[in-house]
Amino acid sequence: MAARTKARKRALDILFEADQRGANVTEVLEARLADSGRETPLPPYSEELVRGVVSRWIEISALVQEASPEWELTRMPAVDRALLRLATWEILFNPSVPTAVAIDEALELATDLSTDDSPRFINGVLGRIAREAPAFPSDVAPEVDLDAEAAPSAD
Repeated sequence: MAARTKARKRALDILFEADQRGANVTEVLEARLADSGRETPLPPYSEELVRGVVSRWIEISALVQEASPEWELTRMPAVDRALLRLATWEILFNPSVPTAVAIDEALELATDLSTDDSPRFINGVLGRIAREAPAFPSDVAPEVDLDAEAAPSAD
């Protein structure tokens, strides 16, 4: 498994854990970073992914919801929600990752970790986001400043 693939999986684990526990995403991330001395260190790209998703949580969630009008976020499997948020951030806000790579990586993780229908669903949602959502240069796009108290809890 490539380094970035492992980093995506670790970021997914954090978003999924926060979702399942109803916990603050940033607090879960900080706990994982603090535990890095006792277990395998969290890859820097995992931290970048999680912080990126948190900083754009409202915008990303709205885009995912808009791209999947038949499915409310709360009805989606938690793994799918987390994958859609991670890949949406990579597609729109990380110019170093080609859109096709972000989508392919999300599909691989969905195939391994979610339902049989998830890869097709995720492909459709991410394809729509990639086609229809405005691409914001990361240095121009507005960011939400979220401290540990204000960071979103997972859905």
